[in-house]
Amino acid sequence: MNFTFSKRARSISMALMVIGAVAAVIGILGDHSDHHQHTWASLFVNGFFFFGIATGTLFFYALQNATETAWSVMVKRIYEGLMSFLPIAAVVLVICFLAGSFGLHHIWHWMDPRVTDPNNLEHYDELIANKSAYLNLPFFWVRTLAYLGCFVFGAWWFRKQSLEMDQLTGDTLVKRHLLTYRRSALFLVFFAVFSSILSWDWIMSIDTHWFSTLFGWYVFAGMWVSAMVSAVVLVLYLRRKGYLPQLSNSHVHDMGKWVFAISFLWSYLWFSQFMLIWYANIPEEVTWHQTRIDEHPWLLWGMFFTNFAVPMVLLMSRDAKRNPRFLMFVGTVIFIGHWLDAVQIVMPGAVGHDFHGVGLLEIGWFLFFLGFLIHRTLTTLTKAPLTPVHHPFLEESIHHQI
Repeated sequence: MNFTFSKRARSISMALMVIGAVAAVIGILGDHSDHHQHTWASLFVNGFFFFGIATGTLFFYALQNATETAWSVMVKRIYEGLMSFLPIAAVVLVICFLAGSFGLHHIWHWMDPRVTDPNNLEHYDELIANKSAYLNLPFFWVRTLAYLGCFVFGAWWFRKQSLEMDQLTGDTLVKRHLLTYRRSALFLVFFAVFSSILSWDWIMSIDTHWFSTLFGWYVFAGMWVSAMVSAVVLVLYLRRKGYLPQLSNSHVHDMGKWVFAISFLWSYLWFSQFMLIWYANIPEEVTWHQTRIDEHPWLLWGMFFTNFAVPMVLLMSRDAKRNPRFLMFVGTVIFIGHWLDAVQIVMPGAVGHDFHGVGLLEIGWFLFFLGFLIHRTLTTLTKAPLTPVHHPFLEESIHHQI
């Protein structure tokens, strides 16, 4: 069955974009921070958050291919729809990085050549200068283009193979499936490296004096759970509209279990990072958490307990994972919670004392990109059947029962 992008859904997505754009413009006009730092940081936060949704979906998609998982074949096209936002999010990130590279803002203050110039006594920073072999613009751009190129190409290639498999049968179909299986395993190797390093380059380097060996895993877990939540909410929406008639409660249950499991993975990594740093009490390590605890306690603790307690309490039971309305509500709460996580890991370091909490800028960009994601995803879903036509595991997925 092919999906039809209804006028109502299209209007809602466009309304979100317009409302978000208006709110963002109002926020920009009220931004009196140096170099409009707040504006650029808010744009980056939302660009990265929605990039994380698309990238986390791509990871899970490749993981399902590499493990030859059958149950998820039924919702494979939904993952492809979310992955289609990846090039758009990548462009937003590149704009932010270019602006920083040309000095239009100082979110990444190591990009300012004055901090590594020993003759500039006012701005010179010895610690950043000692990291300049890694944190320098040419090498940063080589790494960034490698990450984005790998992910965008991967999403395009997987989608291309999926659509072409709809036209294949017999041995040709099996060979294409095995090719996708092998390429997925190879892609996961690159993803394992790139997903960690990009978090150091793009986020941890905002607070250049700070470091954490768990940070890459922590950021990755946030991307993954945001992707899983987005997928389950979208699947439940489509099911409610009469699409995916062969989707059973067992499929929904499995998707709910992934949201539950990755929420605990994220919570474990967050607490491990916090506990180890706080217990060791090394000055250059605790400063990151201390800033957020002292200046933004409601944001820090609010997002943690939302992302930990909500899935733990509300998604523990089997019935909760099979209740569409309940799962959609919980998924929406977790989605917002992980957006707040993205805000708190970026804004205090990027904006400093000019950041006073979530405001029009953050909410405006969020609504704009949310509408854009919905519009892009649903548009992509109209271009192919919602379930793969000739996938080797389609029948097994249809009869999936737990």
